[in-house]
Amino acid sequence: MLELKSDPLAAVFDAAETTVAPITTPVQRPALEAKAATITPPAKGGLGVPLEIDAVINRVLLAASPIRSIAQVVDIGSASYRRLITTTGVVSGWVSETAARPETETPNFAEIAPPMGELYANPAASQAMLDDAGFDVEAWLGEEIGREFARAEGVAFVGGDGINKPRGFLAAPNAATADATRPFGTLQFLTSGAAGNFAATNPQDRLIDMVHALASPYRQGAVWVMNSATLARVRKFKTSDGAFIWQAGLGPEQPQTLLGHRVIEVDAMPDVAADSLSIAFGNFQAGYLITQRPDTTVLKDPFTNKPYVHFYATRRVGGTVLDSRAIKLMRFSA
Repeated sequence: MLELKSDPLAAVFDAAETTVAPITTPVQRPALEAKAATITPPAKGGLGVPLEIDAVINRVLLAASPIRSIAQVVDIGSASYRRLITTTGVVSGWVSETAARPETETPNFAEIAPPMGELYANPAASQAMLDDAGFDVEAWLGEEIGREFARAEGVAFVGGDGINKPRGFLAAPNAATADATRPFGTLQFLTSGAAGNFAATNPQDRLIDMVHALASPYRQGAVWVMNSATLARVRKFKTSDGAFIWQAGLGPEQPQTLLGHRVIEVDAMPDVAADSLSIAFGNFQAGYLITQRPDTTVLKDPFTNKPYVHFYATRRVGGTVLDSRAIKLMRFSA
């Protein structure tokens, strides 16, 4: 008879089944670490951060820089910008069918070269703050830098001296003479009727004179520029029949107007004082030129000043009066 022999490997597996105890202790998984939004992406480098900050800065500048919103803005790609503008127009004449056509006067040109400057900010934040911040750090930095750039721009576009910054329209030469006799590049001012104040009687008449001192082609799109304190006084002026010269808007699409023209509040405009130029009226789209590099350069530097991370933002901006016939000023003198 055949004798059945047991398999030695089977015996080993049977023994293993009886000796190995079941796992009763639960697997300990590492706890998930909760972090708020940080400025640093998961990978090293953070190349997307400057682009996001640049977009926020540009958005804030458009919303918060009042002169930028009404002036002519040109993006440039070089270190300087020049433009030719005619100071005299082309002369024409009437002739009969067979009459001679003598040469007419050739226009004269003036070169406009806005002074440029570099506006910068270099805020820093600790790495711990960036890691544990409970808000959107990129948006916060962009808005803070944008607001500061808008403030600095506003001051320069109004009164900048042109040295490493734009030349403001109040820094341009000014005279009381009319357009036909005033040198090109010189703004015309009209007096308020009293030293350091509005005229004692009918002060609104001087504002009407400003409107009509501006040539009619420029009046379309012209705006008033003054600070809030000056505007508060102007809003109280009335005509002889008791009507306010300030007109409230009928809705969000229709702005409030002064003598039919919008008012732009600019904090950098000077308060009313002796010989101050506290009110401007003109077509700034034709009268003031802003040149800029289109993007804000933002460099993230986590190495120079550890444990702080610096965000170095720079923007090249220039500005100057483009057409001196397009802007009128009020000088507070008798």
